[in-house]
Amino acid sequence: MTSASTAQSASADRPAPEVSVTGTDPSDPAGGGVPAMVRRRLATVEARLDGRSWLATAVVVAIAAIIRFANLSHPPGKIFDEIYYARDAWGLVDKGVEWNYKDGGPSYVVHPPLGKWLIGFGEWAFGYADAEHGISVPGHLWTTSPEFGWRFSAALLGTLSVLMLVRIGRRMFRSTVLGCTAGLLLAVDGFHLVLSRTALLDIFLLFFVLAAFGALVLDRDATRRRWARALEAGLDPTARGRAGRPPGGWRNWPWWRLATGVLLGCAFAVKWSALFFVPAFALLMLLWDVGARRSAGVRRPWWDTLLDGVPWMVLAGLLMAVTYVATWSGWLLGQDGYYRLAERYPGARLSDTPVLGALWNLVQYHQAALGFHNQLDDPHKYQSWPWQWLLLGRPVAFHWTGESACGAPSCAEEVLLLGTPLLWWSFLPALVALVWLGLARRDWRAGTILLFAGAGLLPWFWFALDGRTMFSFYAAPALPFLVLAVVYVLGAIASPAGPSGNRPVGGVHDEASRDRRLIGGVIAGAYVVLVVLCFAYFYPIFVGQALPYAEWSARMWLDGRWI
Repeated sequence: MTSASTAQSASADRPAPEVSVTGTDPSDPAGGGVPAMVRRRLATVEARLDGRSWLATAVVVAIAAIIRFANLSHPPGKIFDEIYYARDAWGLVDKGVEWNYKDGGPSYVVHPPLGKWLIGFGEWAFGYADAEHGISVPGHLWTTSPEFGWRFSAALLGTLSVLMLVRIGRRMFRSTVLGCTAGLLLAVDGFHLVLSRTALLDIFLLFFVLAAFGALVLDRDATRRRWARALEAGLDPTARGRAGRPPGGWRNWPWWRLATGVLLGCAFAVKWSALFFVPAFALLMLLWDVGARRSAGVRRPWWDTLLDGVPWMVLAGLLMAVTYVATWSGWLLGQDGYYRLAERYPGARLSDTPVLGALWNLVQYHQAALGFHNQLDDPHKYQSWPWQWLLLGRPVAFHWTGESACGAPSCAEEVLLLGTPLLWWSFLPALVALVWLGLARRDWRAGTILLFAGAGLLPWFWFALDGRTMFSFYAAPALPFLVLAVVYVLGAIASPAGPSGNRPVGGVHDEASRDRRLIGGVIAGAYVVLVVLCFAYFYPIFVGQALPYAEWSARMWLDGRWI
């Protein structure tokens, strides 16, 4: 993994005027005698309030919020798997565990509780109703439609994920324009929009994986700033032992790395598929630590990382595990949960001993749930294979009715989990270009984006060999990284590098570079406009607007694959 200095080519690496980067001025008197090359290698985006970048961020986030919260209660009733998750979420609020109100006992569920706790928060705040089971409860903060209550948290975290992607993109690309482009593309993606307006778990998984990634990027920057300050203070990185390392103490602990562990635990507590990302996080922690030490001039960066960095990685892993178990507190502290007490499930290998017995029973519960997932091969109308996902080969219909009024003899109303086609059909070319650009530029960001996009997609190909039933929304946590791949390529198009990989200056070369940037900027801007227009065209089938049947049919570009 190379340092940031080797990635100064094209748009993505060149700091935009509004982004301040630490340690890049060779004449800086505060350099403390540190060579300019070392300071450039350890350079990061300064953590300071930038009014213009936050104003641009606010505009993008406002767009995302408006289209996610507008008419959130439509369609009425529970659509697709809301029938399970909205009910289970209310059980957590009401009983502390998922509850089967029809049978009057705990529900057997196969997903951890955190996503349902979040759905339940919206139900607690805005009210919940279930006519089938005679439940009607007003909200504690505000009473509105029950649909708004169980969809609120998804819309909120979907909007916040747009905010995070803007700031992560800005920090990685050192450009507010590219960061806002990433957020805008995510905001106008139909796949993300539908998940943000539905009480399913996948938007929460996406949120926590992206939040953990953002924390790790902040940890990378904090580590490099720590080394830069130590070098400016006179640290000799070639010295052995503690003398060759930055000062210790709790103030210099890798707090963002520990936060990464907590956020990964939250992701795991939404869906177990978050574990696919754990090796990617561990690898990046290791490589980024080694890269920082190598940039600082440490003689044995790998050995020092194993001594200093691995213990913090282990602690982050422990925090992930503790966070995960803590989300089961309703099950552990009560006595009503499924598999909680041995006396209620005599056929199972359970224990009723204090503390350890509860944890052992939780392990048994997990084994039963894992067995369910391993045997999940029942055919489903909307199932699809991983190689179809980026091609939009089989989207999922969350809701459809022909009974709505639209002013035409025949109408159709649908909520279709479909990515904005122009954006999604750009993902594969962008990934191919990212491989080439990453190798040509030796750019850590290209490799990072590819790693996380792969972690979100490739494991599912293995499960496909067993014929497991799966759906396109399993790709949700990979989506922000696919968007970053597109934005990386747009940045390369909009601001091409000179022959040496750096911006040419002076004379004919400078004029030619300006012309290329102008043309590239027009191409990139036109692409973003086309994606927005494509989103606007498909918007009615993302939110369930009633359309004349002919207009609905015209949007089914792949005919039977989308119906």
